[in-house]
Amino acid sequence: MSPRKVTVSDNDILEATAAAVAELGPTRLTLAEVAGRVGLAAPTLVQRFGSKRGLLLALASMGTESTASEFESLRAGASSPLNAAVRLLLCFPASIESPDVLSNHLAFLQIDLNDGEFRGHAANHSRSFRTALRGLLEEAIANGELREADSDRLARALSATAGGSMLAWAIEREGALVDWVRGDLETVLARFRPD
Repeated sequence: MSPRKVTVSDNDILEATAAAVAELGPTRLTLAEVAGRVGLAAPTLVQRFGSKRGLLLALASMGTESTASEFESLRAGASSPLNAAVRLLLCFPASIESPDVLSNHLAFLQIDLNDGEFRGHAANHSRSFRTALRGLLEEAIANGELREADSDRLARALSATAGGSMLAWAIEREGALVDWVRGDLETVLARFRPD
C-alpha cells in the first residue's frame, strides 16, 4: 500500500495558520479552525505537526525563513536603498488591518517572550531582519542618502521606533497604522539625512 498523496502543502497550512492567528489570536486558534480553512481534518494536522504548539512553532520558524526572500523582493522593487529600508520597516505595519489584528499579534509576541523555543525563533527573525536593514542602511550611507552613522545602531533604533510606534498607535488609534509608523520613522531618519 503506497502512502497517501499530500494534497495540501505545509506552506498552505502555515499561511492559513497565520491568517487564523491574525483573526483569532494564538489562544483562541484551534487545530479544527486551521484544518477547516484548508479542507483537512484536525487529526491530519496532528499527524503533520504533532500539536497546536507544534503548528505554531512551525509558523514561528517560517517567519525566520521568509525574511531573506522578502528582503530580496523589496530591494529589487525599491527606487533606492533608503526607500527599501523604509519599505522593509513598514512591511509588518502595512499588513495590520485593525487594532484587533495587532492585539492578536501581540498575544503571539507574549508567547515568544515566555517560551524559550518560540523566543529562539523570534530572536533569529529579529537578527535576520536587522542584518537586512543594516545592509540597506550601509548602501544608503555609501550613496549619500544618509550621513555617516553606525549602521547597526541606526538599524536597532529604527526597528525599535517601528515597534514602539505600533504600540502607541494600538493605544491611541489615530489614522492608519502604516502612516503613523512612517511618520515616526521619518522623524528619526531626518536627523541622518544630508543637509
